[in-house]
Amino acid sequence: MKAVIVYESMFGATREVAQAIAAGLLSAASIATVTVINVNQASETIAAGADLLIVGGPTHVHGMSRPESRAEAVKWADDPERTLTLEPEAPGTGVREWLESLAESTGARGAAFDTRADFPRILSGAASNAIHKALGKHGYTEVVPAESFLVSKDGPLESGEHDRAQAWGQQIVASLETSARSH
Repeated sequence: MKAVIVYESMFGATREVAQAIAAGLLSAASIATVTVINVNQASETIAAGADLLIVGGPTHVHGMSRPESRAEAVKWADDPERTLTLEPEAPGTGVREWLESLAESTGARGAAFDTRADFPRILSGAASNAIHKALGKHGYTEVVPAESFLVSKDGPLESGEHDRAQAWGQQIVASLETSARSH
C-alpha cells in the first residue's frame, strides 16, 4: 500500500505531526511506502496512485490558512518578542489552495489532521474539518475521523502530542486492515 502525507507548516509543529504519523504508518507491514511532503513541494498529481492520502495543516482563524493568515505568521516570526521560527518552505502555497487543484480519487482512502492552539475546539476551530470535507468532495473515503494535535501558544507541540500522532498513524493502519478483512 502506498501512502502520501501532504502537510502545510508555518513553525514546524505540523511537519513534526506529519512525520510522527508516517512513523506510525510504517510500523505496519501492510504499508509499503510513505511519502511525506510539504504542500509547497506537492504537485497536483502527488496523490495519483496513492492508496491513502493524509492531509494536514495548521488552524488559522478557525479553519485552513489563507494567504493573509500566512502573511501574518511571517510577521509573528519577525517579532523578537515571540519565540517563533518560520519553516524554510513557509509560507508559500496553503493546503486550501492545493486541495482545490486535487484530482478526483478513484477509490483511495483519506484522512485529515490539523494543529491548533490548546483551547476548546469551539474557540480555536479546526482546519481538519474543512480538509476532511474537501477530501470527501474529491472522492476520498474517510479512514478515521479527522484529528487535531495541540500546540502551545508559543508554537511547539504540547507534551505527548508527538506520541499521539504516531498512535493515530497506527490507528489508521488498524482501520485499513479491519476494512480489508471485512471485504
